[in-house]
Amino acid sequence: MSTNEANAGCFEIIGTRAIGEHYERAMKFIDLTLPTLTQNLALDEALLLAGEAETNGEILRLWEWPSLAVVLGTGCRLADDVNEAACVADNVPILRRASGGGTVLLGPGCLCFSLVLAYHRARELQGVRSSYAYILTRIRDCLSTVTKDIEVAGISDLAIGTRKFSGNSQQRKRSYLLHHGTILYALEFERVGRYLKMPVRQPEYRQSRDHSMFLTNLAVDVETLRSCLRDAWRADRASASWPENLVNSLVHEKYTSAWIRKL
Repeated sequence: MSTNEANAGCFEIIGTRAIGEHYERAMKFIDLTLPTLTQNLALDEALLLAGEAETNGEILRLWEWPSLAVVLGTGCRLADDVNEAACVADNVPILRRASGGGTVLLGPGCLCFSLVLAYHRARELQGVRSSYAYILTRIRDCLSTVTKDIEVAGISDLAIGTRKFSGNSQQRKRSYLLHHGTILYALEFERVGRYLKMPVRQPEYRQSRDHSMFLTNLAVDVETLRSCLRDAWRADRASASWPENLVNSLVHEKYTSAWIRKL
């Protein structure tokens, strides 16, 4: 099934929502932060693998880590991206996720969202660039109901003016994709420059600005952000179930120190 723009007029029918001439099932919603950061990263990948195995459908997950932590993208080099000595001195953990994209600092004031989407939902999801445009435009349009001047910037960012508040990345399988995103609303930017080096690859709109001059917080409270994301994806089906056994397997078999230091 495909869908038009998220803000088109819609009405509910049994188990689905109609948008224009197309229909979209209500998406499952999980609001869950697990006890360890490794488990949280493994859970996102497990939700993708469960979708691919047809044991789960499309999902929106929201979570937020309560302390500072550095998370590398799957292809990022630790030595290039991270001031490891500062992280060790301040007891800031360093981990690696399964999706691409750049290295990020998580912590209080940074809302994490994860989307597992089926390619058959919309033809735009079948291409990498077009899928970013489809997903970020939908989120931008919903957030624009509560704040102004939001733009899709570069390939995978959301920004106000030229200052980024949301970075995004993906992991793609045969039938489903996992889209990771962060939304900054109260992060302390002075800490970002202590733990993260300037990225080797930068979007053109960054113009070589350091982290404190490039990033911004979205002036929206976190509960409103959560509501907007649920509205954007029609995530009406709250669920407490998650693939615990698969998460445990990934933690022990993949998300190890060797995986973190693979590059």
